Amino acid sequence: MKTNEMVINTTEKATTYGYVRVSTREQNEARQVDAMKKFGVDRMLIEKQSGKDFDRPVYIRLLKNLKPGDVLVVKSIDRLGRNYSDILDQWRIITKEKGAAIVVLDMPLLDTRSNRDLTGTLIADIVLQLLSYVAETERAFIRQRQREGIDAALARGVRFGQPPRERPAEFGMYAQLWTEGKISARQAAKKLHVAHTTFLKWARDTMAERGYTCCEKGVRPVAPGQSCDPMSSGKGIYGGLPKEVGRSINAASSAANKSTP
Repeated sequence: MKTNEMVINTTEKATTYGYVRVSTREQNEARQVDAMKKFGVDRMLIEKQSGKDFDRPVYIRLLKNLKPGDVLVVKSIDRLGRNYSDILDQWRIITKEKGAAIVVLDMPLLDTRSNRDLTGTLIADIVLQLLSYVAETERAFIRQRQREGIDAALARGVRFGQPPRERPAEFGMYAQLWTEGKISARQAAKKLHVAHTTFLKWARDTMAERGYTCCEKGVRPVAPGQSCDPMSSGKGIYGGLPKEVGRSINAASSAANKSTP
């Protein structure tokens, strides 16, 4: 017996296949299996994989084995797949190219077996097209509602993602030492137990609040009108900055910590 395949009985001519699918290994396929046994399928194939597309090994093997006169049985249309445009393509391949029939147990109108007349087959095709339209329309509505919800939240000032990390009380002190060239940004970050990039972001944000801008080199603040050239001060990129910059950052950080409840 092949993996994920259960032989119920054998037939010499057409074969009735039962296709059972769940999205994860934790989901239980018992209801689908019971329905297939009750229907009386000849072979049952069980697949535990997402239905987002038809790139599924068990389904591919099933499609390859289908021949004219065979019947494919599924419990519901979403067990065949989730994307209705892909379902329409597979429906056409199975019924037109392969010459097999499809039976959807939860929707008797979706039954293309040869013992049904032309009207029944036509109704099945119309129902499938209608289901496809409804599903695509619902997906479009969902995307629209999501976009409207996000826009409304942003308008109310809601911020998405992780909340910003609170700055330690010692940040101002180490930021002042950094601006004065006494320690590096990495040393300051290590003292504060944060990432190097986090310290730099805090420092840049605080400088912006105090009316300073970051140097193009990205490691030191520059007062308005002051040159960003590391050689202009004669002390290189780690020096030549007024001490009031560091004291200003320290004061701003201390004030922010005191105002935090």
